[in-house]
Formats: sequence, structure tokens, C-alpha cells
Amino acid sequence: MATTNLLTTDQMASFVARGFLRLEAAVPDDVNRQAIEELPGLFRAWLDEFRGASSKQPPINERTTDDESPLPRSGTPLETAYASDSPFGRMVRVPAISGAIASLVGANPVVDHHFVHIKTAGDLHAQGLHCDAIVDEGLAFDIQLFWFPHDVEPREGGTRFVPGSHLRRVNMDDVSRYQHLAGEEYFAGPAGTVVIFHQGLWHAGAPNHGGRDRVMGKLRLNPTVPQVRLWDTSDLAERNRADDHMFARTEPGLVAAELRHFERWYEPAVHRLETVQRARLWRYLTGDQRFDVDWYLTRTERRAALAPQ
Repeated sequence: MATTNLLTTDQMASFVARGFLRLEAAVPDDVNRQAIEELPGLFRAWLDEFRGASSKQPPINERTTDDESPLPRSGTPLETAYASDSPFGRMVRVPAISGAIASLVGANPVVDHHFVHIKTAGDLHAQGLHCDAIVDEGLAFDIQLFWFPHDVEPREGGTRFVPGSHLRRVNMDDVSRYQHLAGEEYFAGPAGTVVIFHQGLWHAGAPNHGGRDRVMGKLRLNPTVPQVRLWDTSDLAERNRADDHMFARTEPGLVAAELRHFERWYEPAVHRLETVQRARLWRYLTGDQRFDVDWYLTRTERRAALAPQ
């Protein structure tokens, strides 16, 4: 995959702090039109196979990746998973999209799965908040691309999500009972917008009060390399200070300032714990084990090193 248009340090720090990145109207109109025409068919094909109605087709797990199957096998390299003239194939080759993918999970990720979500007009069911898998351990992460190929107005079924929830690890729908969290968002925006989620971000399907179906293509990708300094790091050295402390001395433009971002649903004490988790994730992404925000990790690690073993 092409690796132009790499993310900036600002974008990466925002992703670490908030758990998502929004690429506004990034996909060209002709690709969006193709998606609107073809993605519902991919959904129906999946539904037929899931129900066993497509008996003339071989099982998905017996197909090769070049037979135009709507569902590539899990573990297929992204480079070969989709024909270059298919909707998903064209979308992931848009320079802004491929650059973001390369910056977050490397230039050669593999497909976990994709799916087409259709929220029909007037469907007022509100899905519960959830993550898409079991509790994920460790600092390495997958990304999920949510592609909206047509304009989505407010209350037209745009995905609900909770910024800053990605490092609060939960098991699937453990958080489904939570409603009306302060600061939660419902996607609304122009055609071709792709919102990239950290796999841990809490999200849900939203009611569609509009008069048209809402179509969304989702793609989950797994990294195959350590996710260390994959973005445009040309300004990282000057912005990655470990000694920036809000009650000591701060400097404008440092990464730590972005990692202090406060979400409205946080309590103040919780915000500090989330900041520590963000600092740990930033250490992984930069390979800099000295990095810190407000000295939280440094002081605890130094005390631990002084304690008798």
C-alpha cells in the first residue's frame, strides 16, 4: 500500500488521547457513489451465506482471495484483500486513508474483518455501547475504519461513540447500560468521511430518525509490525519532552499538552489515571521509555526501583 500522507505528531497525539481520528470527506465522490451502489449487495451476500441461502457458493473459508468474495479471510494482507476497482479496495488506496493506516498499524496490516452496516430509515433501535471483541490486553492495538459514503445529517443514524474511552478496557457489551454520557458524539458529516477508531473505543449503532437508509462500511485491521514511529516524526524530537509538568514548568506545543485532554464524562481523579494510560501508549508508539506526563510514571517507577527486593 502507498505510504504517502503520513499522519502528523499532532494527529497521533490526538488519537492516543481521544481514541479516534476523523478524516473529513477524504474519499472521492465517485468512490462513494460506487460504495452506495455496491455495499448493500455485499451485506445481502453476507446475510445469504450466514443463513445458508447461498448454497451454490463454496464456504467462505474455502475460497481464495481473488474470487471476488465479499468477505476476505481473516489474516489476508490488506494489499491483496480487495480488488483495486472494488469499493473497499479503492477506499483504502486513497492517499489520506493509506497514510493514516500506515501511520497507525504499518504499511502491511492484515484484514481482521469487514462488514457493511445499514441503518434503515425510521429504525429507532438504539444499540448498547460496546467494544467489538473481548478484553484486549497489551499496548498494541487494531484500528477500525468507519466509512460513511453519503452525507449523514444529525439524527440520521450516525454511529454513537465515547471519546477517550479506548483505554478503559471492557469486555464486549459490559458498558451497554450506559446512556447519555457527557461528551459522547453521534457521527454527522459529509460524504466520504472516514472515522478511524482505536479498537477499544466504546461505540454503538444509533437510531435513524431520517427518511433514508444510512450505509456505513467498517474495516478492522491488525498490525503485523511494532507500531513504533510509523508516522511523520520530523518534529518529534523537539516535542517529546519527558519533564513537562503542569505544576512545574510547561512549554507550548509539547505532546504532553495534547495527552492531558479532558473528556466531559471523566471525574478529575479518573482523568489523571487516563493520562497515565495515554503516556504508556505514547511510550510504546515512540519507543521512548522515559516519556512522561506530569511525572506520574517517573515518580512511581523511581520509588519502585528504590524499594528492597
